[in-house]
Amino acid sequence: MENDLIHSLTVSFEGHAQNTDNNIEYWLARDLQYLLGYTKWDNFLNVISKARTACEISGHEIQDHFADVGKMVDLGSGSKREIPDIMLTRYACYLIAQNGDPVKQEIAFAQTYFAMQTRRAELIEQRLLESERLSARKKLTITEKELSDLIYEQTGGNKNFALIRSKGDQALFGQTTRAIKAKWKIPDARPLADFAPTIILKAKDFATEITIHNARQKVMNLEEEISSEHITNNKAVRETLLSRGIRPENLSPVEDVKKVERRLANEDKKALKNPATFEG
Repeated sequence: MENDLIHSLTVSFEGHAQNTDNNIEYWLARDLQYLLGYTKWDNFLNVISKARTACEISGHEIQDHFADVGKMVDLGSGSKREIPDIMLTRYACYLIAQNGDPVKQEIAFAQTYFAMQTRRAELIEQRLLESERLSARKKLTITEKELSDLIYEQTGGNKNFALIRSKGDQALFGQTTRAIKAKWKIPDARPLADFAPTIILKAKDFATEITIHNARQKVMNLEEEISSEHITNNKAVRETLLSRGIRPENLSPVEDVKKVERRLANEDKKALKNPATFEG
């Protein structure tokens, strides 16, 4: 398919997008019919019928994506007549393209177009999740530094901070830090948190924040007091997770957060050099 045709079809498809009062994007089937190369409405209705079935099979409500509406058209006499039309979401357009005649260039384009759109959405979602995890890891680092500083301020030393953190891990996981690191195959020199999923990072951060708050409020001057407080808080967070069906020690490790950070940084650099590549 020639580049000019691809560009023309892309502009035409996006140009027919409309929005409701609720800012919901939709297309009208009568417009899409011609964009996808169908001259007869009845033939296009057959494709829409297959798309409706696919929508239902996939577990989506048909009425959420295919809404019957009326459309006024001009008659040769100057009068107007209402004809049936269908309001379609982007997902409905995708299903129609998947059930259309692949021999038609327009259908072949639409199938590829939506495949690219879906992949782009997946990549965006993946990046958002990775960014969230990276942010959670940085937040935990800051919170643990705050706890270390607080221990030093209120007890006169923080040499046992690593031990206190380890006791917190044991309370959270029900196993020692060493045992979890061995299970997750984490090098001895690397922090467990660098390989922990986002929910664990946030759980550890929450427990640590509570420890900091209570240690300040109750003016704890002994490391033993703060250590006991930290254990109690991690146990409480563990109980919350367990009550929601999440057992921390059964979760799987995720990609080294350092690698994630480098990859996101490299993607940002590429985006700055060639913004069009990331515009879709």
